[in-house]
Amino acid sequence: MTTPSDVLTPHEAATATAASSRRPRRLTPRFFARQLLRLAGSLTVLVVASFAMIHLIPGDPLRQMLGPTAPKELVEQRRSELGLDQSLLTQFTHYVRQLLSGDLGTSFFSSQPVTDIIGQGLPNTLALAVLATLTALAVAVPLGLWAAVRTHNGRRRGTETAFTTLTGAAVAIPEYLYGLALLLVLSLGLGLLPPAGLTGPASFVLPVTALAIAPAAMIARLARVETLRELDTDYMRLAHAKRLPAWRLYGVHLLPNTLTATLTMGGLLLSGLITGSVLVENVFAWPGLGLRTVEAITQKDYPVAQAMILVYGALVLVVNFLVDILLGILDPKSALSTSTRREG
Repeated sequence: MTTPSDVLTPHEAATATAASSRRPRRLTPRFFARQLLRLAGSLTVLVVASFAMIHLIPGDPLRQMLGPTAPKELVEQRRSELGLDQSLLTQFTHYVRQLLSGDLGTSFFSSQPVTDIIGQGLPNTLALAVLATLTALAVAVPLGLWAAVRTHNGRRRGTETAFTTLTGAAVAIPEYLYGLALLLVLSLGLGLLPPAGLTGPASFVLPVTALAIAPAAMIARLARVETLRELDTDYMRLAHAKRLPAWRLYGVHLLPNTLTATLTMGGLLLSGLITGSVLVENVFAWPGLGLRTVEAITQKDYPVAQAMILVYGALVLVVNFLVDILLGILDPKSALSTSTRREG
């Protein structure tokens, strides 16, 4: 990360960084242990919640699976085979034992192992979310920096108004509406891109774009705020006074100092895109976890639905955990102060 000493003389750097001379202590193993403990606690709550949520949904999955005209004896026999006639505590104990052994059960409807279902769809869902996050960052960071430089010190009010209005509107529109619009215009209307499924690299364009628009607008707004704050620092004022080339001023000195909060937001958005991709995947018939999740919940396919909730929840928790660790590495002072506030 660029520091004031990169653009100031030694004497000037000492003066400009006097307020930050007291450096925080280095990140300790205790910090990582605390983060791991929080992750373990959150995963435990997730396991309990995934079991409870599915069983609290009204309706009989066996009657739905076998049909309303199925004999009662057949329904009860199947219920006993699946262990659904046991108490909830017994079912939960069996559920946890299966999880610890790596067995997520078998689909009620397709009799396919749930691990196979997840193994088929998870890579496609992750590819969609990661590409959308990278696309959003690639567009938003330069856009936010450009808007901040253009509107610094109250200049170009029209540019500022247009930027805030357009990005605010982009954030407010749900991803699936972007998906429907892109599908109608670029695929069904103009025939430029495949409308559904995964048939090649071109198939990624529409769903990735639909997922990336709102996050890109949000990150651009954040990047602009962070850049404006950085532009008012002493070392940036002095760099301006020294008439450094624009590429060095903005690309070498300004950009790295604005990325901590932006990258943190990007990591959090990745976890949101993983879960938010469910509706977009259904719009484009994407062979990920989204379509199977909707089917499992509507059919009350307990093993599949529970596994999907676990997978989505665990991915979000793990990404947030990694973001906390990354933030602690990039900005130890921020991580330590955050940890102190939580403990207090």
